[in-house]
Amino acid sequence: MTLLDFRLINSNTIPLDGLPAHVGNTPLLPLRKLALGLSPRVKVFIKAEWFNPGGSVKDRPALNIIQNAIINGDLGNGKRLLDSTSGNMGISYATFGAALGIPVTLAIPASASPERLTLLRALGAEVILTDPSEGSDGAIVLARQLAAEKPDLYWYANQYSNSANWQAHYLSTGPEILAQTNGQATHFIAGLGTSGTLTGTGRYLRDHLPNVKIISIQPDAAFHGLEGLKHMPTAIKPGIYDESLADANLEVRTEAAHAMTLRLAREEGLFVGISSGAAAVAALQVANQLDEGVVVTVFPDAGYKYLSDKSLWEGK
Repeated sequence: MTLLDFRLINSNTIPLDGLPAHVGNTPLLPLRKLALGLSPRVKVFIKAEWFNPGGSVKDRPALNIIQNAIINGDLGNGKRLLDSTSGNMGISYATFGAALGIPVTLAIPASASPERLTLLRALGAEVILTDPSEGSDGAIVLARQLAAEKPDLYWYANQYSNSANWQAHYLSTGPEILAQTNGQATHFIAGLGTSGTLTGTGRYLRDHLPNVKIISIQPDAAFHGLEGLKHMPTAIKPGIYDESLADANLEVRTEAAHAMTLRLAREEGLFVGISSGAAAVAALQVANQLDEGVVVTVFPDAGYKYLSDKSLWEGK
């Protein structure tokens, strides 16, 4: 078993000196005002992942990936953790890297929000900007190139193909949702980036709730404004992506996600990121089709990393 043998989630006990505690065990919150038009027998809940120490759902896989690398001897003695990121995973790597004395190098699109880039640099990560027109795929290509050119300097974490990514959610996110809903979840919805959240949580819930419906979310086009999410038909597909897992695949328009993100802030008091807006759009779409059920989705992060996009928050 990984994720610190699951002790981290159950007791917040960290056997590695200096590692931040309190990863996981995030609240499950109901949508209230936005759910008023639903059947009274339908509930929509969101997993509030900004409660993690690095501020996002990515703390779960980052911790598991780093832990496995230390145990396997891949990290240590000054070797640098290298990966590509759209922002949140990099912040998680940098958070744990700073705590453990592990140097971190990240390839990230230059279009990432200024807040994310500032956070990464504040945490001491080396940031290499890639062509914004190439999105996350351009960052992946550069990280692969650096890993191949300098294998003695870098350990390539490769979050898109590292099984420790989805296993973190199998060991933590899935069990938490099962317990927090008293085994009553009927639908689980998550966005596709690396696909780790959907794959790990979905597999766990399917193993314990055979009738649960697993639904993926992705942008509706190759060029979109949903940072952290991938349009799978046109992107480099993650090695951990299990195309057979989801019962349905929903596409969300950037404009709809932006509008919902603002509604979440103003109507629910939930100041969250754009991918959370996309998750809410999909969750409410599914819930509107039900007479009875418990719909659960994941809100990956808070809105603080998107403050520079003033048009989003001013409703323009």
